[in-house]
Amino acid sequence: MSNFEQFQFDFYQSNYTIDDQEEGYNSYGSNENLCGSRKSQTGGQTPASAFVPSEMFLSSQSYTGQILQPTYSPDTLSHLSYADGFDEEPPLLEELGINFEHIWQKTLTVLNPMKPADGTIMNETDLTGPMVFCLALGATLLLAGKVHFSYVYGMSAIGCLAMHALLNLMSVPGVSHGCVASVLGYCLLPMVILSSSAVVFSLQGILGTLLALFIIGWCSLSASKIFTSALAMEGQQLLIAYPCALLYGLFALLTVF
Repeated sequence: MSNFEQFQFDFYQSNYTIDDQEEGYNSYGSNENLCGSRKSQTGGQTPASAFVPSEMFLSSQSYTGQILQPTYSPDTLSHLSYADGFDEEPPLLEELGINFEHIWQKTLTVLNPMKPADGTIMNETDLTGPMVFCLALGATLLLAGKVHFSYVYGMSAIGCLAMHALLNLMSVPGVSHGCVASVLGYCLLPMVILSSSAVVFSLQGILGTLLALFIIGWCSLSASKIFTSALAMEGQQLLIAYPCALLYGLFALLTVF
């Protein structure tokens, strides 16, 4: 048994002592505490920087006003000035080119053939009045039992193209399609009066023929006067009045017959 005890003692013999074990345990504990403190520091700082956006820090730092009294930045001031700029904008009708004062002046010029026309007002592409007068002519013809809307618009378009070509050949500055359509459309107002009278009584007679001739002369005289004043074509009013009389004669034929 002594040999076995000597063998067991030799087998388990080592240089490791209790002091070394305690020192290693202490060093391992200090390293573990150091790692734990680092983890706790990083763990405590990570959620604050990971989940809180940077805009909140900037807004909290840049806000210097009081409660219920927000501070105004240059962007908000620019938005306010832009909102105030709406008051300085022109009305919607002027942006669309609809001027009731000019429409009334043109209507009075057509109704009074002896009144001198203002070339600056007449040389405009205003189609509001012509469209209204064309619709009124078609409506009065419809009341008389004549459905001639297509004829009214068709003859108006062909007449405007023919007069545009003729006036460009006769005048030096030339004229636009819109100006020709505007003048011929406004001068259609006396023809609306003729078609309105056709609703009350028949025009197929001597009185109706004389009234139709008077209306044709009225329309052609007003149109030629406006064209000569707008295009500076002095001395050529009769030359312009003849094709205008032919055009308005077609509308008179629709009204009478």
